[in-house]
Amino acid sequence: MISPNPLVEIPSVRLDRRRAVPLFRQIYHRIRQAILDATLPPGSKLPSSRSLAAQLSTARGTVELAYALLVSEGYAVGRGAVGTVVNPELSTRLLRRGSEPDVRARPQCSDPARVQPKRPFQMGLPALDAFPRKLWARLHARRARSLAAAAMVAQDPDGYAPLRQAIAGYLAISRGIRCSARHVFITAGYQGALGLITRTVLAPGDPVLFENPGYFRAREALALAGAAIVPVPVDSDGLDFDLAIRRAPDARLAVVTPSHQCPLGVMLSLPRRLQLLEWAVRRRAWIVEDDYDSEFRYRDRPIAALKSLDEAGRVLYAGSFSKVLSPGLRLGYLVVPPSELDRFSRVAKLLAPSSSLLDQMVVADFVVEGHFARHLKRMRRLYAERRDALATALRATFGDKLTLEVPPGGMHLIGRLSHRRNIAVLTERAQRAGLNLLASCIMGRSADFALLLSFTNIPVEAARLEAQRLHNLLLS
Repeated sequence: MISPNPLVEIPSVRLDRRRAVPLFRQIYHRIRQAILDATLPPGSKLPSSRSLAAQLSTARGTVELAYALLVSEGYAVGRGAVGTVVNPELSTRLLRRGSEPDVRARPQCSDPARVQPKRPFQMGLPALDAFPRKLWARLHARRARSLAAAAMVAQDPDGYAPLRQAIAGYLAISRGIRCSARHVFITAGYQGALGLITRTVLAPGDPVLFENPGYFRAREALALAGAAIVPVPVDSDGLDFDLAIRRAPDARLAVVTPSHQCPLGVMLSLPRRLQLLEWAVRRRAWIVEDDYDSEFRYRDRPIAALKSLDEAGRVLYAGSFSKVLSPGLRLGYLVVPPSELDRFSRVAKLLAPSSSLLDQMVVADFVVEGHFARHLKRMRRLYAERRDALATALRATFGDKLTLEVPPGGMHLIGRLSHRRNIAVLTERAQRAGLNLLASCIMGRSADFALLLSFTNIPVEAARLEAQRLHNLLLS
């Protein structure tokens, strides 16, 4: 007699521990895709968590977490002693139809496990080989097992309270910011914080002062919200405030990266900080402080945030765990002045901008139990070594053909080719290789060919090889 729940082997579940995608999500996405394309038909039994964990050489809790996510989304059901099976109520016909590609849609990769492997100089990625995977999996599994039923129904739209409390404590010590958990909103990364800000304090057509060069995704998000972007040049003291006021005296918002300018790495000087704060008070304008890469300084201690000087409550402070832990978390936070809490809470309830509750719980544990501080200390030491090794290798390989700028902090170097070549050809080669260009951060046309070279994922022993590969790419 045929079993009503035949055990079907899950096709090609392979885990790539080099990726930023958590292992449980890789398992979840593989099984989900197999269900959607009917490779795993409705009613088929999934392997036990113990056997699949042994097959994949991972923790049983990692598999249990993936199964729990599948069950919560309706792809699978738990049958007690029988185990976990693909939801028998799903229609094979509809599943296959839903999995057929839409030829009209632009090509994209919906499965994070299939994302192109990281490139050595890729911007925005922390050192993936140094991520504390075993510890992270243990914290995840512990939280998943103890998740209360009430927590699975709904969550506070402002964010998980213990995480907000942990962030407030961290900011008080490391960034000099005085705030309570009430002032902290958990968001889907920095972009989520920016979305919350634009929907709360910005009206279509409002002028917004924006650093030039600056983070292009933030600029595009502001433009999408209807802002009138006013590009302001950056010099060795940061945003040129006097020019900013001349260009847009009625600006409603200023977006700045004062501790480590994105992407040039300069710091906003104290006189300009005070000017910016005084302007915001006088004009009743807002300052968005993106504390970009502030955790990583190598020549001296991290400086206090602009928000630490904000006595009048005009600074909206945004931070993120993407560069410190993993961009795959999509987890950030926003510190809001007391006078604006009700407005932001109202918008947060409508938009629900915060990330997965389980991820918030794990990050809270990671911070409260001291792992975060230890991880930051390790990363500062590791990045300093990799930064110096790559800078040395690039200078030895390129000689006087490359002028290298080494900011005092951050996660990348800036390289400028000093000899004349076809800029269009160089740009095409660089973009084809996945290299980031300074020109992408500049509003308006620029003939400046400069490379933004991340060093975080280039081990010391690989620096010379990667420098030679870059030389061959650009100068062959």
